[in-house]
Amino acid sequence: MNGVRFAFDPDWAITLTAPFMIHAFEAGLCIAIAAGVMGYFTIARHSTFTAHALADIGLPGATGAVLLGLPVTFGFGLFALLGAVVIGMLGKKASQREVATGSVLAFATGLGLFFARMSSAASQQMQAILFGSILSVTGTQVKGFAIFDIILLAVLALIYRPLLFSSLDEQVAQAKGVPIMLMNGLFMAMMAGVITIAVPAVGTLLIFALVITPTATANIVTSSPFAAMIVASVLCLVAIYGGLLISVMFPMPPSFIIVTLSTLFWAVAKVYEALRR
Repeated sequence: MNGVRFAFDPDWAITLTAPFMIHAFEAGLCIAIAAGVMGYFTIARHSTFTAHALADIGLPGATGAVLLGLPVTFGFGLFALLGAVVIGMLGKKASQREVATGSVLAFATGLGLFFARMSSAASQQMQAILFGSILSVTGTQVKGFAIFDIILLAVLALIYRPLLFSSLDEQVAQAKGVPIMLMNGLFMAMMAGVITIAVPAVGTLLIFALVITPTATANIVTSSPFAAMIVASVLCLVAIYGGLLISVMFPMPPSFIIVTLSTLFWAVAKVYEALRR
């Protein structure tokens, strides 16, 4: 009977030293830092649906970039940023953001399918964006990820307190003079950037595994925002590195293993929380 076999690769240690694996590990570090930090604010601001939607909104940008001969990451990031701006402008409150997000997402999905039908290359790119492939990340992309991380951390260092305040209690923060609209705009822009660098690892369909799930786990085992960000980044990094290692030892899609490990960490944390209560 024919079936899928996951045979152990005796040369897995040699594969780890290959340039594409080194780029994957470097990209994993950049992704873990960005996803762990922004994941906390995403949950605190009740914007998990928006984060997932931004990944799908960037899809027509990626397929359109293929048609125009532009870098895929540029097209994806541009559409994700434009979507973030539109959602931020149309949805000033959480309830309004849900409606705005759904509307923009529906249009972006249709546009992505339209672009995919225009070219076989665009259709193939759509599949790659949906499911991700961290093993195909290039050295140039890694440098772009690193630059983004530096900018992200610098911006967060400047706006950490007002962003955190507006995330935890928007009404009180507004009464205290915190520029809510500015914080919303900056958050959405940074979130679009994080989604752009995380998609190559797990794709748009599994983006929750890196941006949301590690932070949800960290919130269970920590009691402060900063600690949650650190733990979330570490968990995200462990999931990515563990997924890469297992996928080399037993040839399997790394995105599937990354998602499985991330979900497993969350499940263990939930059991721990239930036992503690």
